[in-house]
Amino acid sequence: MCGIVGFISSNINSENELKSEIIKMSNRISHRGPDSDGFWLDQENNIALGHKRLSILDLSSNGNQPMISSNKRYVIVFNGEIYNHLHIRDSLVNSNISWKGNSDTETLLEAINILGIKEALGLCIGMFAFGLWDTQDKILTLVRDRFGEKPLYYGWVNNSFVFSSELKSIKSLSGFNNKVSRKAIAHYLQLNYVPSPLSIYENIYKLEKSKIIHLKPTLNKVKEIKSEKYWSLDDIIKKSKNKMLTD
Repeated sequence: MCGIVGFISSNINSENELKSEIIKMSNRISHRGPDSDGFWLDQENNIALGHKRLSILDLSSNGNQPMISSNKRYVIVFNGEIYNHLHIRDSLVNSNISWKGNSDTETLLEAINILGIKEALGLCIGMFAFGLWDTQDKILTLVRDRFGEKPLYYGWVNNSFVFSSELKSIKSLSGFNNKVSRKAIAHYLQLNYVPSPLSIYENIYKLEKSKIIHLKPTLNKVKEIKSEKYWSLDDIIKKSKNKMLTD
């Protein structure tokens, strides 16, 4: 278990403020990652990413996050585990990658760098949630695993876009004043839980399973430019049935 946090805010203009806010958010989920922590800032785009690490596959500092791709284009904060990451590494053997460590985070990051997000995700078997910043196209991408095993919340606090493994980090962002969602309360009273994509707060959502969202900061706002499912159990079943019929 690790913890990830991040935000894009037009209200925060200095590097010190970015650093202060991302550290404050990260510290709210220290229990998720006692082994190391880190943050990454881009003052020009008012974005900050933070990570709390529980070391599992690579115990060295080579697995620390946020992690930057070998070509410096992508920055990732990742929570989870990719079970077949060594197999994915083997499939990239002809790509001349100089691996720094043995973490599945690095495997995923370089696979995205070479293959693109959707193709890389198609190879991944595991449980995960991550945020990925594209320094070239200035796009933030959030992804959750096929069955939604790892949590990821996202949404808007005033003019800031924010995401985190837990709601308590989002609540710690300066200026948080989101109201409790009446719709979420109604569902909770009926179902005894708040169903996705709702959370207990207005304008804060749970990223749904098998989902990718792409967001871009424009004119002091963050807009969702694309949302899609990258995997569907129904599609797998249909393909299996069709194969049986044609065999």
